[in-house]
Amino acid sequence: MERTERVELTVLCLVHSEDAYLLQDRVKEDWKGYTLPGGHIENGESIVHAVVREMKEETGLTILNPKLCGVKQFPIEDGRYIVFLFKADKYKGKLTSSSEGNMHWVRREELSNVNLVGDFYEILQVILDDNLNEFQYICEGDQWKIELK
Repeated sequence: MERTERVELTVLCLVHSEDAYLLQDRVKEDWKGYTLPGGHIENGESIVHAVVREMKEETGLTILNPKLCGVKQFPIEDGRYIVFLFKADKYKGKLTSSSEGNMHWVRREELSNVNLVGDFYEILQVILDDNLNEFQYICEGDQWKIELK
């Protein structure tokens, strides 16, 4: 059995204050809507450095002491896509948007008023629940099933 597979590595980060989350109104069609900012890990880059770099590129903020909270994964052709899920509540800098989408502070109680990406609440659950570590999409025929572990 082959132990090596093709893997795409990415990061997402929940940047939060006491009562609000920093969300990106993502413009790309493949995952459109309000979501956490993030992006790909570059070849040879550390995972922590990648999340700090991506947050700076997409939000203008330098996050301090990001905490790894879990992973999201799903199958792709000939491999899998892995997203390292982080959170951070300390940051410095001035909030800006990027070509990926506009950044908005959204109060927790107002989440239902914005167009969230389809799996936002499951991602948030894994990040916030200390009893969860993993969000996994499993393909069963032509159906995608979500498992939280």
